[in-house]
Amino acid sequence: MSSKVFDCIVIGAGIQGSCTAYQLAKNKQKTLLLEQFVLPHSRGSSHGQTRIIRKAYEEDFYTQMMQESYELWAELEKEAGVELYRRTGLLVMGPEKSEGFSKLKDTMQRHKIPTVFLEKQEFNEHISNVNLSEGNGALIDTFAGVLYAERSLQAVQRLFQCSGGVLKDGQTVTGVSPGAVVTVSTGSAVYRGKSVVITAGPWANTLLAHAGLQLPLKVVKINVCYWKEKIPGTYSVDQSFPCFIQMEPKEGEYDIYGLPSNEYPGLMKVCYHMGSETDPDERDKQTDRGDIDILARYVTRCLPGLVPAPAVVESCMYTVTPDHHFVLDSHPSYGNIIIGAGFSGHGFKFSPIIGKVLSQLAMGQVPSHDLSPFRIQRFQSQSKSSL
Repeated sequence: MSSKVFDCIVIGAGIQGSCTAYQLAKNKQKTLLLEQFVLPHSRGSSHGQTRIIRKAYEEDFYTQMMQESYELWAELEKEAGVELYRRTGLLVMGPEKSEGFSKLKDTMQRHKIPTVFLEKQEFNEHISNVNLSEGNGALIDTFAGVLYAERSLQAVQRLFQCSGGVLKDGQTVTGVSPGAVVTVSTGSAVYRGKSVVITAGPWANTLLAHAGLQLPLKVVKINVCYWKEKIPGTYSVDQSFPCFIQMEPKEGEYDIYGLPSNEYPGLMKVCYHMGSETDPDERDKQTDRGDIDILARYVTRCLPGLVPAPAVVESCMYTVTPDHHFVLDSHPSYGNIIIGAGFSGHGFKFSPIIGKVLSQLAMGQVPSHDLSPFRIQRFQSQSKSSL
């Protein structure tokens, strides 16, 4: 295969890379998707059974992108012939007078996102087994819900291959040589592509180093915690319990979020939206449980129907930018090397639209969304480009 030149090589077969490769193949581009681990695996950021999908954001640009992302998820679901999304609603709680909660509320009203605002009395009537913190407001993003993550990833990879794409796993990239045709070396082969898209999650900077670029990305390990219901079904998706986000919890600096009991019957997923810095190749050596302590205090205070000690703890990684916004851009010196990185723990729901805009960049087209919030240029003072 080394003599063959692909239209595009996508490095990293997590959800962002897989959606990008799928969009390219759909546009008749000869596309190769490379993955360093044997699939399926749980070493990166796209595994696990569920993620939250929502339009509830403080920033207009995220809410606007999610409008199309919902449409693309529906198309994917139809093409794949499997359920990828379940509507549950999303309960957002936060200090009523805080800037974050006020901005989120304003953005949702401005974009006419179907929303229910709950007064304290209504909250107690409609949301059982949740204690609303003193001074907190509450609203429900009514079209939000649960994405079936692993099912989605496998569906997109299958559709990519059905569209003529080539997927190769167990291929650790050892070199990326820029040029009019980019050469990508792995431990066992050499591939060539007119363009390359790097969607390598926690390993993004490892690959970007080959092209003389480093971004201010921090990799953190997240403890994904599942908490046992004292009475089975109390927080169940079948009982119409919503997903939730607690903004500015008393217990910690970052948001706490949860999904109704579903994938593990009788267990509700409740996580802290940050973790401790880690080396992605040594993830399991990072054993900090500070986030679990924060969650246990929150569960005790606000979710009285759960046993306040996690029954199951799994691992995931976030690759975080300083401003928690994504990187969606071309390499500053090589226009045919495209970068999708720094999804900061909230990128999964955007993956169909991210795949679309990254594929447009790779094909030399003008992206269909304004990518100015996601440009590398914003890190100029911090970037360590050696070019």
